[in-house]
Amino acid sequence: MPARKLGLLLSTAPADQSIETVVRLAEAAVRQGVDVYVYLIDEGVKGFTDARLSRLLDEGVKMSVCAYGCQQHGVSTQHVDSRVSLSGLVVLSGIIDGCDRFLAFT
Repeated sequence: MPARKLGLLLSTAPADQSIETVVRLAEAAVRQGVDVYVYLIDEGVKGFTDARLSRLLDEGVKMSVCAYGCQQHGVSTQHVDSRVSLSGLVVLSGIIDGCDRFLAFT
């Protein structure tokens, strides 16, 4: 049986409580054997170096960050973790289409 897949979109800045919700949902899903995909967009790109999200990478969560969003918000992509994918909306569309469940935190 193929693994279930959960997609999570985060568009809020790291100071917003949504980041905690995304982290906790992702951690719980990973514990259940679910493949988790996180996509950071808009203000959410400011958090891709946040320790809470970095921990998710260690747990096997796949993370994509909107390259255009980084450019628009002045977020440097010089030292991006090699496990993070800088991408565009085509990747987001693929995540939405390929996941069993998709939740957006905006």
